[in-house]
Amino acid sequence: MPVLAPLLALLASAPALELVPAVARPGDAVLLRVGAAGEPQGILAGQPLHFWRAGEEWWALAALPVELTPGPLPVRVEAGGAPLTAELTVVEPGFTRHALTLDRKYVEPPASVQKQIARDRKAFARAFAQPFGPPFFQGDFAWPRHAETSGRFGDQRVLNGKVKSVHYGLDIVGPRGAPVAAANDGLVVIARKAYFSGNTVVVYHGAGLYTAYFHLDRMAVAAGRRVSKGDLLGQLGATGRATGPHLHWGVKVAGLYVDPESLLAIDFAHGTAPDRRTGAPPSPDQPSNPSTEEPPQQAEP
Repeated sequence: MPVLAPLLALLASAPALELVPAVARPGDAVLLRVGAAGEPQGILAGQPLHFWRAGEEWWALAALPVELTPGPLPVRVEAGGAPLTAELTVVEPGFTRHALTLDRKYVEPPASVQKQIARDRKAFARAFAQPFGPPFFQGDFAWPRHAETSGRFGDQRVLNGKVKSVHYGLDIVGPRGAPVAAANDGLVVIARKAYFSGNTVVVYHGAGLYTAYFHLDRMAVAAGRRVSKGDLLGQLGATGRATGPHLHWGVKVAGLYVDPESLLAIDFAHGTAPDRRTGAPPSPDQPSNPSTEEPPQQAEP
């Protein structure tokens, strides 16, 4: 036993890598936990990882690209000169296709609004360029409002007969004027009326993580304000490219939009999350709820 004790202690202190969850879908957020003394470095799905200190561990949030092919995904991290490896199982997401009929000006914006769209892009680029740092939050993320959902993350949008965009968020239904709350503690980095997303609020939560709230009827906050989970950000509406009242809720991690439900599933207090299940197989084009359209990826935040 005297000989085994030092060996067991050494093994217990050896660097270790854990993926949370171990099974994920394309477009999911994934938490990496590394037990090591020095700050780790690594790449996941072609994206560099940025770690923060979490107690005796180092944590990082990563984003899986929505185009990622299902199958085993090797993950390699280096900590203290030691290579750490793990394998993430990526399962079929089951993205669907939805057909929408919209005013032509929102599918093919006229020349008269191109300058506004360009200004929006620059404003959103500044908002999403916050310096990386530890999270502003401690607890889990919450729904910005508790209600039924319509458009799902990853759905392909067929606009007026043409595939134009992927739905990079989650649509939450409700009446105009319903309250919309901050999903967690953070800093408001933009509160702006934009052409596509209408009245828009974006909150930076630290750790390279943002939440976005589109199509608000009214905004209750301004850029630069610190908010806590549950604080009122605005009221649900149908401003911008929307065919009816709803909240488009987006989550951005390390520069990529991810499925908000994958973020909600992470228990940040304990560093755990349930494995994601395989999504339903893709279905043929189907009419979408009339309140589920959002700005295209290339023109929005």
